[in-house]
Amino acid sequence: MKSIHSMTTGIALMLCLSLTGAAVAGAEQSGEAVLRFAVLGDAEPKPEPEFPNMAAAVNDVNKLAAKQQLDFVVGVGDIAHKGTVVQYENATSVLERLTLPFYPIMGNEEHGSPVELYLQFANRWGQNKAEITEPSYVIERDSVALVFASPDFDRDFNDEGIAWMVSQIKQLQPKPVLLIVHGAQTGVYPENADKGITHQGFAEVLEQPNLTAVISGDLHMDMDRVEHSKQIGPVHYLHIPALERTKIPDESRHTPMFRVFTLRANDEMQVDTYQVGLAKPLDRHAYRFSLRRN
Repeated sequence: MKSIHSMTTGIALMLCLSLTGAAVAGAEQSGEAVLRFAVLGDAEPKPEPEFPNMAAAVNDVNKLAAKQQLDFVVGVGDIAHKGTVVQYENATSVLERLTLPFYPIMGNEEHGSPVELYLQFANRWGQNKAEITEPSYVIERDSVALVFASPDFDRDFNDEGIAWMVSQIKQLQPKPVLLIVHGAQTGVYPENADKGITHQGFAEVLEQPNLTAVISGDLHMDMDRVEHSKQIGPVHYLHIPALERTKIPDESRHTPMFRVFTLRANDEMQVDTYQVGLAKPLDRHAYRFSLRRN
């Protein structure tokens, strides 16, 4: 079967959505946002393939898009439980209602069925302007690049996957990079420290001087009872909560949320967290960091 990773940027999906110089100059003077995107977390509902909270989040994102500029929406994987067709079909009936482009990665659940099935459905989600031909790809803007890295198996990477990430991030230097993975490396979130990326080569990915942040889901953590956003060394880690089920620290309480990233011309990234159904972000979960690594 064809590898899900490419070692060349020609196969990697490069979606160059550049701003004009005049727009950037105006933003620098006024402090306006130069990029804003929403991130949706895991869904994979069970036992029934129903997505009520993801549907509510899509409605909220569409409302935000109508009121303020949102450029696109990101998905961190695990949409379809065990990668079954019924899960994909029901999720698609929700995600195709997004009024913005939707850029997902695979999670461990999607590896329950062929990669080709995932790609077939992924291209029906949101209002994409370019076909997603590989599970891993790059979106580049003037101020920042997003590297979308789907796992090679389960939630982990093989040597080729690690090499692809390192290659893409190096080619983007000195531009700051946000890395989108399904799960962060083991140990980042002590609430479930053994779950995540275990490949030792991931350390080389983190050592790249232009890698600013790792955005991940997978753990289904309750934002109110964990440390969901943190800096370890020069890299920031942002957890995206699950929409349909909470697992950590336990399953006693579930509050569906999603996050919105706003980049300003001064290189400051504001991360806001919205509870599904509420119009304003939750102040207690706000997080800021600079794209400039210390």
